[in-house]
Amino acid sequence: MPRPVDRTRRAGRRAVGRALAALLFLSAVGAASPAQAVPETPLHHIVPAPVKVTPKPGVTYTLAADTRIHTHPGSREARQVGEYLAGVLRPSTGYRLPVAPGASGHGISLLLTGADPRVGDEGYQLDVTHRGVVIRARTAAGLFAGVQTFRQLLPAKVESASRQRGPWTVPGGSVLDHPRYAHRGAMLDVARHFFSVAEVKRYIDQIAQYKINRLHLHLTDDQGWRLEIKSWPRLTEHGGSTEVGGGAGGYYTQEQYRDLVAYAASRHIEVIPEIDLPGHTNAALASYAELNCDGVAPPLYTGIEVGFSSLCIDKDITYEFVDDVLREVAALTPGRYIHIGGDEALVTTDPDYVKFMDKVLPLVAKHGKTAVGWHEFVKADPPASTVPQFWGTKTVAPDVVAAAKRGSRVVLSPATKAYLDMKYDENTKLGLKWAGYTDVEDAYDWNPGAFVEDLPASAVLGVEAPLWTETLTDSAEVEHMAFPRLPAIAELGWSPWETHDWAKFRVRLAAQGPRWQAQGVNFYPSPQVPWK
Repeated sequence: MPRPVDRTRRAGRRAVGRALAALLFLSAVGAASPAQAVPETPLHHIVPAPVKVTPKPGVTYTLAADTRIHTHPGSREARQVGEYLAGVLRPSTGYRLPVAPGASGHGISLLLTGADPRVGDEGYQLDVTHRGVVIRARTAAGLFAGVQTFRQLLPAKVESASRQRGPWTVPGGSVLDHPRYAHRGAMLDVARHFFSVAEVKRYIDQIAQYKINRLHLHLTDDQGWRLEIKSWPRLTEHGGSTEVGGGAGGYYTQEQYRDLVAYAASRHIEVIPEIDLPGHTNAALASYAELNCDGVAPPLYTGIEVGFSSLCIDKDITYEFVDDVLREVAALTPGRYIHIGGDEALVTTDPDYVKFMDKVLPLVAKHGKTAVGWHEFVKADPPASTVPQFWGTKTVAPDVVAAAKRGSRVVLSPATKAYLDMKYDENTKLGLKWAGYTDVEDAYDWNPGAFVEDLPASAVLGVEAPLWTETLTDSAEVEHMAFPRLPAIAELGWSPWETHDWAKFRVRLAAQGPRWQAQGVNFYPSPQVPWK
């Protein structure tokens, strides 16, 4: 079972953090009088920006106590989306909102027929008339994306966990929408500091609202090994027993990890587990002496320096170990990918690094998965099927361009733009600043399709927002660094480039503030955003 973690101190910090966020928010926008109440979010305030929005002035639809949610007949997945929507709306409205198969011009209908062909596999078509709301898509993932847009058309207090007073009115109009990129990711580092199943689920719910479809879990590092591997039990028993600063650490049993994967799947998010190799491995080396070249296990590590650890490249047991780990992780993960890290292996020579990857990459394929790696691994000339994840601080990356020419498609996570753990400014208490300060405009104002010089737009698979946790210990701190920047990255991944406009985005982002307040999200009220 996972080692106990002191949640009392975390809960206290969370409460203090949210109270501070509320005070900061009010000081940034001024306490609203009844005459200044935040209006309903109109169609042009949706985040991420849709492909096409057509308002119908003078038309509205209002949820009522007898509203029903109709789902596509015979589709279990459509019904699951309907139940999800009902679960979001019931606490605040107090309505029953029964979910049943069928189609109707009244109430809310979630249908898998009749959508514009342009919606593709993840897009949707949403229509609001005075009679009801109809969301059409080709897949349940598309219906789920449409539901996230529909939530933003309702008053912000619909996100409250307790019953609120209506009316629950949405503006009339239609939305045609589909994503720019297939990969729209968020990464959470649970290795530097451990986060409970409940905390990860909270983050899943938050990122799902902005049409993120990949959750990259950084499960292993020098400071902790967070996933139970039954063939190597000391990885978690010993290697998972601490964290940065010397806290109690923790880990996920295989049953808990399966639960997280299933929960993410219910939000149409694919989990990508990362086992960082051959560096960032002190937790493993401390757990098993035989993985070290000298046969001596180092002590557990609770600092934040990088680049000092490496598996022993020339030992056969190294590859037996990696094979066992990848086998168990692959069996637990229904998604397509396993991330093998590959970054900052500073004490591994380039020839040894290539030798290691030449042996490990076939093991990923052997277990039926596609390898993702931080962009350093392209120096091993991995197969075209692999996915490099670019995290550099420069726009010049000839090795990544060369990998793209060999056929690889690249995920972009430039540290100067997409790293959510970078400080907003010099006054930010949390986070780091080695890649510079990153406020909301910095996170938003770049084009993934033209960021890396000479990298063709067609070679970009998508974007991902990593959140490293050297300085973050609980959900409140995670939220403070992720919001409002994560929606900026989400928009870059979803919205067509022609909608990109900072002046308009900051206004649309401001409309999210009251929603986050209703949800209890400890967001940072950036002065760059005209909060309502």
